[in-house]
Amino acid sequence: MTPETSASSTNHNAGSFHTFFEGWLVRQEHYLDELLSVQQSCHESQEDDLKDLITRVLSHYQQYFEEQSRAAQGNIFLVLSPTWVSSFERATLWIAGFKPGFALKLVCKSVQDQSPEQGERIKRLMEETRYKEKVLNDELARVQESMAAPPLLEIARKRARLMNVEIAGEEAALVTLRKAAEEVVAGANLLGMTTTMKVVEILNPVQNVRFLTAATQLLVKLRNWGLQKDAERKE
Repeated sequence: MTPETSASSTNHNAGSFHTFFEGWLVRQEHYLDELLSVQQSCHESQEDDLKDLITRVLSHYQQYFEEQSRAAQGNIFLVLSPTWVSSFERATLWIAGFKPGFALKLVCKSVQDQSPEQGERIKRLMEETRYKEKVLNDELARVQESMAAPPLLEIARKRARLMNVEIAGEEAALVTLRKAAEEVVAGANLLGMTTTMKVVEILNPVQNVRFLTAATQLLVKLRNWGLQKDAERKE
């Protein structure tokens, strides 16, 4: 693949995901409005209605992971250093997303009426998740250390921001690096979604609405704050 072809493909992947992401954010705002509204009258709602909302919100986040996976197949380095989020969001990301443990901390803050059994299950899930996060961190570190090239994230930034520039001497190494990085990102995405699903299994519908409301509200706030800071820097 020539530098021009690689750049064209990368630009297409970035543009395609950016278009999806903009629409996804609009739908996220709508789900937040619905969650906030339902949260105010949870105990008056039918359980089936709560479960339907929970399913739709989870499907919304699942769609993000699926689209991100498609983008990763086109350019894994673009996913590791995404151009479609604010600088602040990018600085807080783990492996192409937020740490799964982030969701578990939100559970403890937003759902304070857990039963002793629920609390114990969440505690065990936190320990299990922390261990798996460490395994993924170690795998990413091994990818970096095994290559005679700059650290992975430095290469990611070059590939994401200087798309029309061929990085001399790194192309052969990047092929192997790309495959290994794709596996790490896939593992991180899987851990994030499975952790969330396990949380949903532990909590009851009313608690899940509070948890998903808190998570969605925080993500929206982080994005808005990050965009505001980026805009202030440009002034």
